Amino acid sequence: MKAVQVTEYGDSSNLEVVDAEMPEPGEGEVRIEVKAAGINFADIMQRRGHYHGGPEPPYIAGLEVAGVIDAVGNGVGREVGDEVTSMVGIGGYAEYVLGDARSLLDVPEGLSFEEAAGFPVQFLTAHNCLHEWGGLEEGDSVLVHAAAGGVGTAAVQIAREAGAEVFGTASTQEKLDAAAELGCDHPINYEEEDFVERVQAETDYGVDLVLDGIGGDTTERSLDALKEFGRMVSYGAASGTPGRPPTNELLFGNKEVVGYHLGRAAARKPMKVMGAVPELTEMLSDGTLEVQVGHTFALEDAAEAHEFIESRKSQGKVVLVP
Repeated sequence: MKAVQVTEYGDSSNLEVVDAEMPEPGEGEVRIEVKAAGINFADIMQRRGHYHGGPEPPYIAGLEVAGVIDAVGNGVGREVGDEVTSMVGIGGYAEYVLGDARSLLDVPEGLSFEEAAGFPVQFLTAHNCLHEWGGLEEGDSVLVHAAAGGVGTAAVQIAREAGAEVFGTASTQEKLDAAAELGCDHPINYEEEDFVERVQAETDYGVDLVLDGIGGDTTERSLDALKEFGRMVSYGAASGTPGRPPTNELLFGNKEVVGYHLGRAAARKPMKVMGAVPELTEMLSDGTLEVQVGHTFALEDAAEAHEFIESRKSQGKVVLVP
């Protein structure tokens, strides 16, 4: 089978299309014929060698897929032919991948495989950061960074449905327009204006909740956009540098910063993470929420897809199609 392997840490030139052995499912596993593989920024961080606890090269990249079960191992309550989507850890940039039967989600009714490949990571992350970790309530205000990205577009929609006032940052007018169409009340071009000043001008002393997947200076500056007793959920470091919130800001501002990592949270607190699945599935099936697939690439063009994301040209979910 064809697969995309990270040969060594570094730039996208280290993504190589290879012929790999067909995987065989073991106890509790299924083999999925991949119809679409979602690209996540975690894939890029792993490839760079900057992902805490990430795999060592060589390895087949990709942690999120949608497809059809074509073989099952022992002790699996699934059938060949089931259409599923799943987080797989690594190995998703391939024509076939093994998945833990316990982590499989049904493809929501009406979604294409490309859309379904944007369901598990983006929508669970967004829902968990807003609700299970962030404690969002109706009438709260929330600041979503990278509001036109994969997690961002999911978070804007979920916050909208929760009755929140939504602030969102992005780098171009096209991205801001897309976020606004999804329910972002206050689109902010961070290249042209100070997002802290904008938030403070349009709120009483700041927002209730910040979703920070950027890290670096954005983390510290986001605390200035957070009101007293506000919460920030840190779920990534797309800037390449982890955020380091100053403790004096937390102490004297009575502010809270909570860390969130989907994979580890799902392994240790599966009910807390996966409890959102029925609601998300229903809302995706009835069209209340929509996966925003911005760009698709052929599997063999994975390097180009990574470059596209790293150049900040992407909008919505980026997907590989074998």
